[in-house]
Amino acid sequence: MPASGQPDLFGEEPIDPGAARPAAHQPLAARMRPRRLSEVVGQEHILKPGSLLPRLVAQNRFGSLLFYGPPGCGKTSIAEAIARETGSRFVRLNAVMSNVAELREILAAARRRPEAATILFIDELHRFNKSQQDLLLPDVEEGSVRLIGATTHNPGFYVNPPLLSRSHLFRLEPLPTTAVAGVLRQALTEAERGLGARGVTADDKILSDLAVLCDGDLRRALNALEVLVLGLPERAELTAADLEVFARERRIRYDADEDEHYDTISAFIKSCRGSDPDAAMYWLAKMLAGGEDPRFIARRLVILASEDVGLADPLALPLAVAAHHACDFIGLPEAELTLAHATLHIATAPKSNSATLALGEAHRVLKEQPVQPVPLPLRDKSGAASKQNNHGKGYRYSHDYPENISGQDYLTQPLQLYTPKTAGWEAKIAERLARWQELKAKQRSGG
Repeated sequence: MPASGQPDLFGEEPIDPGAARPAAHQPLAARMRPRRLSEVVGQEHILKPGSLLPRLVAQNRFGSLLFYGPPGCGKTSIAEAIARETGSRFVRLNAVMSNVAELREILAAARRRPEAATILFIDELHRFNKSQQDLLLPDVEEGSVRLIGATTHNPGFYVNPPLLSRSHLFRLEPLPTTAVAGVLRQALTEAERGLGARGVTADDKILSDLAVLCDGDLRRALNALEVLVLGLPERAELTAADLEVFARERRIRYDADEDEHYDTISAFIKSCRGSDPDAAMYWLAKMLAGGEDPRFIARRLVILASEDVGLADPLALPLAVAAHHACDFIGLPEAELTLAHATLHIATAPKSNSATLALGEAHRVLKEQPVQPVPLPLRDKSGAASKQNNHGKGYRYSHDYPENISGQDYLTQPLQLYTPKTAGWEAKIAERLARWQELKAKQRSGG
C-alpha cells in the first residue's frame, strides 16, 4: 500500500511526458508548471543546451541530484520535468510533513520493484535530520531510487557529507524580472492552463512591476496574478491601482536561518568595509524590512568599528557601542535611525585594520616562539618576597622623562607587532611613534 497521502509508487503509468490537461481547480502556479526542461525559464546557467544537467537527463544516466536555491526559482518544476522526460515514476515528499515510517515504506516499495524507474523528490531536504538522511544512503547507493532533493539552505551546512558526496549539486538563482514577467504574460493570455478565458489584459509595465514586487519568486508572482485577475470583471484591464494593495504588503525575501540572512549581512559588512555608504544603507534597509534583530546588526557594527576602522577613527567604536545600547532602550522603529547613524559613520570613516593585524601577529609569535618572561623592572614589587627577588628594580617612571618617554624596554626580546596605517587619525599615531622612537634611542644612549 502506498504511504498515506502519497501516490501509488507502482501505479499503472509513470509520469507522461505529454502531461494530461491540468485540473481547472488547481492553483495557477501548479497549472503553469513547465512540462519539459526546455520550458523552464531563468536558469540558463544549468539548463542551456549542452550543459551537464540536460545531458544527464537526455541519457537517463544520472544518479542523485540536489537543487539549491531560493523559493519559487523552479526546483520542483525541474524535478517534475526530469521525471516526465525520463518516463519515471515520481514520488514527492515534503521533509516538514513526512516521517521515518513513511520514508521507510516508500524505500521498501522501491526495493520490491527494482525494475521500476523511481524518482524520489524530497522538498526542503534540509529539514530531514541526520538519521533521516542516513536512511536514504543505502537505496541511493544501490540505485533503488534516484533522489532529487530541493533545499533553500546551503547543502554544505545542512546535508550530510555522505549524501552530498553522492549527489550532483546545482545552484539555482532567483529568476530575473524579465523571465517572471514573460511567464505572467503567458499565464494571462493562455486559455488552456492560464487565465486567458477571462480576457483580462495588462500592459508590459504592469506585469514587470508585479514581477519586481515578487523578488524572483515565480510561484508567488503567479499566485498574485491569479488573485488580482479573479478579483476583476471579465475583459477588464489590470492597472497600477490594482497593484497598490499588493505593493503595500510586499514581503522582502529574508529568513533568519537561511542564506538571505548570511548573504545580506555579509554584503552589509563588506559595503561598510569598502566605504560605500549607499550600498551599506541599502543592505541595512533590507535587513530591517526583512525583520532582522536590530541588536544583531548593532553587534556587527561594534565589530566593524574595531576590525576595520580601528585607530583611523577612534570615535567609531564608542558610537557603535552607543548604537547597540540604543537598540535596547529605544527599540524599533526609532532605533532604525540610530543604526543608520552608526552605519553611515563607519562606512564613511577612514579605515584601518592595524589592530586586527597586530593582534594576529602577537598570537603568531606566541604560538611559534618561546613565551617571554616579564622583565624584572615590570614585575609587581608588592610583598616581601617580590622585593627580595628585585621585582620592579630598575623601573623608569615615564612621567619623570621628557615627553613621558623613558626609553624603558617592555619586552625581553623587542618585537614590532603594530604597524600604523596612514589613514585618518592613525596617521598622527604613526608620526607620534616615529618621534618616540627617536626619544627612546636618545634615552638609551644617555643623551
